[in-house]
Amino acid sequence: MLLTKKERDDFMIRVIMSVVCIYSLFMKKILGLITARGGSKRLPRKNIKEFLGKPLLVWSIDVGKQSNVFDHFILSTDDEEIASIGKAHGVDVPFIRPAELATDMATSLDVVIHAVNWMRENRKYYADWIILLEPSCPGRQSFHIQEVKQIIEERDDIDSLVGISRVPGRMSYLKQLENIGDEIVMPVVKSECTNFKRNQDLPITYYVNSAIYAFRVNNLLEGSLWGKRRYGYEMDTVYSQDIDSKDDWIVAEARMKHLLEQ
Repeated sequence: MLLTKKERDDFMIRVIMSVVCIYSLFMKKILGLITARGGSKRLPRKNIKEFLGKPLLVWSIDVGKQSNVFDHFILSTDDEEIASIGKAHGVDVPFIRPAELATDMATSLDVVIHAVNWMRENRKYYADWIILLEPSCPGRQSFHIQEVKQIIEERDDIDSLVGISRVPGRMSYLKQLENIGDEIVMPVVKSECTNFKRNQDLPITYYVNSAIYAFRVNNLLEGSLWGKRRYGYEMDTVYSQDIDSKDDWIVAEARMKHLLEQ
C-alpha cells in the first residue's frame, strides 16, 4: 500500500526524532561555568572593568554563547553588580554564590562543586562534564571551546583538561633563582650548579594559561578536581594572556587588538 505524502512526511519525522534521541543518549552533558567574584585584589573590580569597549567578563560570555557547546551556561558570582551585567549579556545567573565561597581561602574545587550540586538539586540537571571559563583570559575564542568539547567526547581515558601554552624559550630549572635576603640569590632547586645544559638541549615546557579547564563531574563529586589523567590542551600564546596585574592588562589589550585586526 502506497503512503500519502503526509504519511511519508510523518514517518520521516519519527525516524529523525528517533535518531536524535538515540544520538543524545551518547552525547555528554556539558555545563558551561564562568566564575567571577567581586573581590579582586590586585585590580579592583577587574571582572567588570572595561576592556576594549566592554566589561572584561563579557568577552568570556560572548565566546561561550558563540561556541554552542553547553547544555546550560551559568555564571557563579557573589556580587550583585556582576550578576546584573552577566544577565544583561545573556548568561544564566541561577544563584548568588555564598560569601564563604568568594574568599581567598575558597578553592576552585569548592566553587565548582557548589555549582554542580546547585544545578543537580534545583534544576535536576546532571552534567557529565564542566567546562570552566575564567574572565581573566579574554583572548580565548569559541573554537577553543568547541575543540575542548570534541576532545572530552572522544577521550574516555581522561579525567580533566587544562589549557596550556609553551613557555617562551627554554630554561633549565637550575637557572631559577630566589632572593634569600639582602639581594643574595640562590637556586630554587638545591643542587650543584655544575649541571647546566645548553638551552637548545632542554625540553619544551608548558605553563597553565588559565584560559580553559574541563572537569569530569564524577571525579568532582568524589572530591577530586583533576582526577588521575589530566589532558593538556595546547593553545598559542597570543590567546593565552591571564590578567592579574596592570602590566598583564596592557599586554592583553595589545594582543586582543592584534587578534581583532586580523
